[in-house]
Amino acid sequence: MPQRPTRRPVLQILAALALTALAPAAFPVETAVGGHGMAVFGGREGLYASHLPMFHTPHDSQVLLRFHLADTAADRALRAELAARPRLWTFDPETFDLLRLSPGHAQPLREFQARFFEGHFERGGKPKAPLQSPQRVVVDEVLLFRRLDPSAREAATGHYRLIGQGSEWFAFKRIDRRPDFDHIVRLDAPALRGEVEVALHGVDKPNAAVQRAFQARGLTEIYFETDDLR
Repeated sequence: MPQRPTRRPVLQILAALALTALAPAAFPVETAVGGHGMAVFGGREGLYASHLPMFHTPHDSQVLLRFHLADTAADRALRAELAARPRLWTFDPETFDLLRLSPGHAQPLREFQARFFEGHFERGGKPKAPLQSPQRVVVDEVLLFRRLDPSAREAATGHYRLIGQGSEWFAFKRIDRRPDFDHIVRLDAPALRGEVEVALHGVDKPNAAVQRAFQARGLTEIYFETDDLR
């Protein structure tokens, strides 16, 4: 007598399809959702924002953006403030997924709302006219996105990268050891471009060494932070 055809292969296929449909819920995509405050610097030639990183999630990425403000009057005012007196500003943005700024993300972050402060927004920084109201930050370019390695690591040298144009140039340290420090400076007429290596002594400020390495006429410190990167 001929055997009846079995339904088992069909059932197995249906079961596999069901598991596939459930996979996104069972294995969620990695995210880094949080309040990602950033240091703001620049001038008339450009505006930049550097994520204030730590060695734990969701803040374990070094990110640097070039941006502008959707409000043209506020954008001009911020550029003029920073050009006239280079110093630290920060912004406190709405909650978002920091990984959306990583290269090739399926849903890249193009813009977000943020409140701007003269100084560090968590350490006494104050809103200043005409930027008291929240601003729409438009991301023009992600200049750097690096996940941080939380393991302890020593290094006698550090790498500084130069960004800017015209007469406005800035250098920032690539965070690549632990403990480390976050460091942003403005340089006056640097002779060298690109990236340089600088001798380090623990977590001491290497301002003079950075100025010499870029052969700059002068240096103004914008931001230096050690406690968040212990």
